[in-house]
Amino acid sequence: MAQIAYLECSKCGEHISGAQPQTICPKDGGSLYVRFDLASLKGKFTPDSLRGRPATMWRYREVLPGDVPVTLGEGFTPMLPSRENPNVYIKDEGLNPTGSFKARGLCAAVTMARQYGLKKLAVPSAGNAASALAAYCAAAGIEAHIFMPKDVPLANLVECKSYGAHVTLVDGLISDCARMVNERKQAEGWFDISTLKEPFRVEGKKTMGYEVAEQLNWELPDAIFYPTGGGVGLIGMWKAFDEMEQLGWLKKTGSYKRPKMIVVQAAGCAPVVKAWNEHKPVAEVWQGAQTSAAGLRVPKPYADYIILDILKQSGGTAVSVSDEEILAGVQEWAGKEGLFASPEGAACLPAYQRLLREGYLKPTDKVVLFNTGSGLKYIDVIAQALKISTG
Repeated sequence: MAQIAYLECSKCGEHISGAQPQTICPKDGGSLYVRFDLASLKGKFTPDSLRGRPATMWRYREVLPGDVPVTLGEGFTPMLPSRENPNVYIKDEGLNPTGSFKARGLCAAVTMARQYGLKKLAVPSAGNAASALAAYCAAAGIEAHIFMPKDVPLANLVECKSYGAHVTLVDGLISDCARMVNERKQAEGWFDISTLKEPFRVEGKKTMGYEVAEQLNWELPDAIFYPTGGGVGLIGMWKAFDEMEQLGWLKKTGSYKRPKMIVVQAAGCAPVVKAWNEHKPVAEVWQGAQTSAAGLRVPKPYADYIILDILKQSGGTAVSVSDEEILAGVQEWAGKEGLFASPEGAACLPAYQRLLREGYLKPTDKVVLFNTGSGLKYIDVIAQALKISTG
């Protein structure tokens, strides 16, 4: 595994030691990035180094933290060519352990928590992060304390209980869960592993960026559609592109540029879309957040300022879609692609179709749509929306 050079604040640039567990920058509350000595790796760690390595995210171990991974086989998910459009690929994160992309980030975070000797981890979650934390904590012998909205998809609750996690159901949103964790963590001795309030979930999620590049033969796509609640994966992939550029891995033709990053949110909870459309550097708290896509019901991402900056840097945009469009996306992918996607992932399809209609993208543009989880995690939610009953 890689030696951490230092942690860097995403706001003020302060360098902080990674020798002890850290949450956010003590000066200004900025999220921390893990920095490695990439210059010493250049020429030694190359795409050829990956040959014969296990098809997990730990194939990129030189740029991942931790001495001994707490692994359940996460990562290197399929990049499925669409049957509808030859230039579209679906990155199916539903085939990760615990059925979602959250396995990547929580794997890295729990790996480092065990290395630091932490005994109790706490997380507010809309569902899938809770399942992943519970699983990796079980594998690591660490206590998991989970706070979820009481209307969380049933699969997440059953999983967390099965893994032996301590679960609190909250009458409210993920923001209310986060407040409860924050109020109690000091007295309870919990380490807060909330989205972008510790540096290692980004490290696990950045492997999606490495995989997109590797699976497309080291040429980045024109655009990446990413369903965005907390936005860790979007931030992680942007970090991966930066690292790969420094390592000299990417094929830079005369027209080389990073992908346009496309944020996809639900119309009933679209704080990043609103901020983007209003040209604001940060988002406002979304009032009355409501959507059947539980993972998109995040009223204000902690690192909204990073997400909005990435959209600007990449020439990307932010799109919101209705719950009706999301359900239609679930059905279309299932019926035409044979892929049973999570509502969050399926939101990418109507978003892509809209940007095609509007001329923002051309049918010839190479595009990756992220399905962030399996539809099997949302059986109760999808059954209710489709009015499917066994009665």
